[in-house]
Amino acid sequence: MGSAAELGCVPRARGRTCAAIVSSPSDKPGRLWAPWRMEYIRGPKEPGCIFCRYPSEDPARFAERLVLCVRRDAFVMLNKYPFASGHLMVVPTRHASDLGELSPEEHASLFELVRASASALKVAVNAEGLNIGINLGSSAGAGIAEHLHVHIVPRWRGDMNFMPVVADLRVMPEALDATWNRLVPYFRPLGDSPPDAPVARRRGPKKGGPSR
Repeated sequence: MGSAAELGCVPRARGRTCAAIVSSPSDKPGRLWAPWRMEYIRGPKEPGCIFCRYPSEDPARFAERLVLCVRRDAFVMLNKYPFASGHLMVVPTRHASDLGELSPEEHASLFELVRASASALKVAVNAEGLNIGINLGSSAGAGIAEHLHVHIVPRWRGDMNFMPVVADLRVMPEALDATWNRLVPYFRPLGDSPPDAPVARRRGPKKGGPSR
């Protein structure tokens, strides 16, 4: 596992721009900086609700959709516009925009999967900490406000202090499909689908070339 400096930047993957967790002057708090997320806000949206559609699709498409595991009442997928490599979303299967719309059983299932996912993610990426939270409503920053989801972002000591290398930034990229393949063995046992389902691998970038 690389250092925090190596893990703090998500690469260009599937046409997305490079991302970073950036530092700030010592007298000001650091901040998560994710400029590529504006591509999602401004770009064209897939029709319908992806959180309703993805878990019900053929499991053969889970790699393409970045879905890591599916249970009856909730599922886990990678964020396509992550704040850090390994940024997950845990999503209730039923379409709901607010926690109060979930039944007690759905609420319990959702947060049981959050607990299990947090534990699996820490082991998978050797995270020293996690940010876990929900943005309820577009005013609170939710990208898909109509279907609530819980974010889990892995963190490492010093991941806001890696800008000393020539012109401000050090980057160690990992494509989203590579992250999916790295994490899925840890998440298969959490889902209802068979844990020995094959891992779908897609062709990576050419040697020596950037991830696109």
